[in-house]
Amino acid sequence: MTEPVPSPAAGGADVADLLHPIVLHHIVNTLQWPGLRPLQEAAVEPLLAGADALLLAPTAGGKTEAVAFPVLTRMASENWQGTSVLYLCPLKALLNNLAPRLETYTGWLGRRTAVWHGDITESRRNRIRRERPDVLLTTPESLEAMLVSVRTDHRGFFADVRMIVIDEVHAFAGDDRGWHLLAVLERLRRIVAAHSELQVVGLSATVGNPEELLHWLQGSRAGHRPARVIAPGLPVAQPGPSPTPPMAPAAQAAAARGAPPAGDIELDYVGSVSNAAKVLAALHRGEKRLVFCDSKKIVEELGQALRSLGVTTFLSHASLSVDERRRSEDAFAQARDCVIVSTSTLELGIDVGDLDRVVQINAPATVASFLQRLGRTGRRPGTARNCLFLALSESALVHAAGLLLLWGRGWVEPVTPPPEPRHIVAQQLLAYCLQENRVGDQMWIDEWNGLIPFDRSAEPIVRHLVRMGYLDSDGGMLFIGPEAERAFGHRHFAELTAVFTAAPEFTVLCGRDEIGRTDPVLLTDEVEGPRMLLLAGRSWRVTHIDWKRRRCFVEPADRGGRARWLTVGEGAMSYEMTRAMRDVLLGNDPGIPLTRRAQERLAAIRADHLHVVHPGGTMIVRTADLTDVRWWTWAGERANRTLTASLGDLADPLQAPTAASLRLRTDLTPQMWNTATADLESRLCLPHVTDEALAGLKFSTALPPRLAEATLATRGADLTAASAVLRQPVRFALLPA
Repeated sequence: MTEPVPSPAAGGADVADLLHPIVLHHIVNTLQWPGLRPLQEAAVEPLLAGADALLLAPTAGGKTEAVAFPVLTRMASENWQGTSVLYLCPLKALLNNLAPRLETYTGWLGRRTAVWHGDITESRRNRIRRERPDVLLTTPESLEAMLVSVRTDHRGFFADVRMIVIDEVHAFAGDDRGWHLLAVLERLRRIVAAHSELQVVGLSATVGNPEELLHWLQGSRAGHRPARVIAPGLPVAQPGPSPTPPMAPAAQAAAARGAPPAGDIELDYVGSVSNAAKVLAALHRGEKRLVFCDSKKIVEELGQALRSLGVTTFLSHASLSVDERRRSEDAFAQARDCVIVSTSTLELGIDVGDLDRVVQINAPATVASFLQRLGRTGRRPGTARNCLFLALSESALVHAAGLLLLWGRGWVEPVTPPPEPRHIVAQQLLAYCLQENRVGDQMWIDEWNGLIPFDRSAEPIVRHLVRMGYLDSDGGMLFIGPEAERAFGHRHFAELTAVFTAAPEFTVLCGRDEIGRTDPVLLTDEVEGPRMLLLAGRSWRVTHIDWKRRRCFVEPADRGGRARWLTVGEGAMSYEMTRAMRDVLLGNDPGIPLTRRAQERLAAIRADHLHVVHPGGTMIVRTADLTDVRWWTWAGERANRTLTASLGDLADPLQAPTAASLRLRTDLTPQMWNTATADLESRLCLPHVTDEALAGLKFSTALPPRLAEATLATRGADLTAASAVLRQPVRFALLPA
C-alpha cells in the first residue's frame, strides 16, 4: 500500500513557490507560463519530499516538466554532484526527442544533460565517462551495458545517483523489459546504498491499475518507502483482489479523463488499403494527419497508395533506417497539408508538431494504446481530440467497435507484468557475473535485495548454469563460462544486455544510403522477373544480395514492390476485449458515430453470427454436415488455450484455438460434455508448450527445460477467464444447412 507523504509546504502556500528561485524564474520569464498545470502542481510536494511516485496524464499532459522542475529544485538545493539523475525511456527516438528540452532545463542551473544509447558514438561515450552529466538519458539495455562494460567504472559513475525517472513506464511493465528494468535498478541500489536511497518516479498514460503498477515499480523497497499515485482529474483504480478495475459510468469516466464528445470519434468500414487511401486523400485536406497502422506491411502499402494519389506522405516504423525516419518525422513536423503513416513508434511521446487529425487503420491492441494515440490531438486551444477508425476487414470492424465499447465504459487494461520471469533471472545472473568478474557462490543472493524471483529461489537456475557451462565454479566463486561466451559473447556480450530478440532482417542499401531493413523471405522466395521490394513507401529493384553480411543492394523502381516482415504479435487478445466484441455482436452500441457503410456492414456481421453468440451463455455449435463442432466461448486466446488443454480428448489438439472459439471432437454429445466438465474448473491445466515457442523465449536455453516450459505455459494460460466461462450455461446448436 502507498503511504502518506509529508508535505514541505506550510499554511497552504502556492506550491510553485516551493521550486528553486532560478527554476521558477525561468518558468515565468523564459517559458512565459502563466502557471503550472494541475499534474505539475500536484507533483511538486511529494517529489520534493523524496517519495516514489507514478505520474499519470494523457500524451502532452506535461509529465516531463512535472518531474523535471522538482528534480532540478532538489539538485540545486541539496547540491547534488556527479550523475545524480537517470532518465530511462523505452525508445532511442524518444530519448533524442526529449534531450533538447531537458538540456534547456538543466542549463538554467548550469547543469548538463547527455544521451547514451546504441547509436551514440564511442567518442561521445568517452566524453560522458570523463565529464559525467548531471542527467543521463538512456535505455535499460544501455544501462545494463554500462554496468557490464570494462570501459565504464560503474561504481564510480553511478555512485552519486539519487533519482531514477522511468518515462512511459507502462511500455516496460507489460513485458519482460519491465522485469529486466527492475532487476537492473536493484543492482544500482547496491551501488548507491552506502549513502542514499534511490527515489523512483514513473511517468505513464492512463492505466487500469496505477496503485499496483507503482507497487511493482518500487521493487524491493515496496512497503518501505512513501509512494504516491499523482493523477489529478483522472479516476484512480483502487487495489483489490481482482486484476480488472470496475467499470465506470460512461459519461463520468469520459469527463474524468478528458475524453472528447462522441462526435469526435468515428468508425468507418473501407474494406481495403486502397480504399483507405482514397478516404484519406479526400478527407481533411490542408490538415496534418497522423495515421496509425497495426503492421509495418500496411504502413508501406498505405504510404505508397497515398503517394500515388498525390498526397504528401511520410512513413515511420522500426525497420526504416534512423536517417530515413528522422527525415520523415522532421519534414512532417514542418509541413502542413500532409500525412505521416506509422506503426506504434509514434504512439509514445515523440514530438511531431501540432496535429489536426489522428486516423487509426483497423484497431490498436488495447484501450490504453488508443488513449495514447487519441492524446496526440486536441492540444491547441479551441481544438478537440479526435480519431477516425478505418476498418479494412470485418474482424477489424468488430474489434474496433469492441474497443470503443470498453472505452465508453471507462475501462482501461491493467498493466500486468508477465509471470515467472525465470529466463530473466538466468540473464541477470550471467550479467552480474560479467559485471563483477567473479562472484561468491552464495553472495549473489543479496544482489537483488530479496526481490522475487531474483532471490534464493533462483538456486536451481544457478546449478543449471554451472552444470551446462554457462557459469564456471571454482573455489567458491562463480564466473562466466565457455557456453555463455559461445552463446552471448559476440560484440562484447551485446546479446546479453537485451531481453528481447530482434527478428532477422537484411539491411537494404541504395548506393551508400541505408533505406531500412527487410525480411529475408522476400529475398529467397521464388519470383518471376526482377526481385522487387517496397520500403519507405517506394519500390526498389534488387541488384545484389550479400548473404554473408546480410545486405541487400537496390535501385529505384517505378512500381511493383512487396513488403513483408516476420509478424511479431502484440499479445493474445484478452478476455475483456473478446467479450466486448461479443457484446457488439449481440447488439450493444459502441457509443460513437458509425458511417452508413459501417452500420450496414456491422448489421450483416451480426446476422452472420446469430448462431454463435447468445446473451445467456456460451454456444457449442455443430455444422449441418456434422464435420465441425466448435465451442464459442468468446473468452480470449489464453483462456481458450487453457480450456483446450484441460478438456483432453474432447478438444481437437491439432487446431489452435482462436480468441472466440475452440474446436471439439465431432462425435461430442451433451451427455459426454456434462460428464467431462462437471468438475473441470477444479482441474484446469496449463496449455501445451511447443518447441517453436520455447525457441522464441530468449535465454530459454540457460534454464532447465522444465522451468522454461513452465514459464511459457503459465504465460499462455488464463485460469481466471477459463473458470468464468465454465461457470456459464452452455447451449448446443446446429447450424442450418
